[in-house]
Amino acid sequence: MPSTELTRSERAGTAPRSTVRSSSRPAPARHVRLTFDRVRGQHVLLGPESVLVLNGTSAAILDSCDGRRTVSEIVEGLRGRYARVADDEVRDFLDRLVAKRCVELCDD
Repeated sequence: MPSTELTRSERAGTAPRSTVRSSSRPAPARHVRLTFDRVRGQHVLLGPESVLVLNGTSAAILDSCDGRRTVSEIVEGLRGRYARVADDEVRDFLDRLVAKRCVELCDD
């Protein structure tokens, strides 16, 4: 699963409330690109002057974010590939990427 480490604001209880809902339709922001870095042997999310190295599950989540599928649909798709997929962990991961402006939400 994606990293579940708490940020400083999350530990202090000052983190913003979740903006990603199960009905949200996440999509990569225009300025980022998901790609496989052959040198690192890992998927990365490239942005202007930034590189986020992703684990396999994180890359699978982002690869499913197309602005059409809901978070619930993404979670269901991941459950077909992984033994344990928690809806709240996927939403938390996407929340962190929304906060970093790497993912945008296309809510209905």
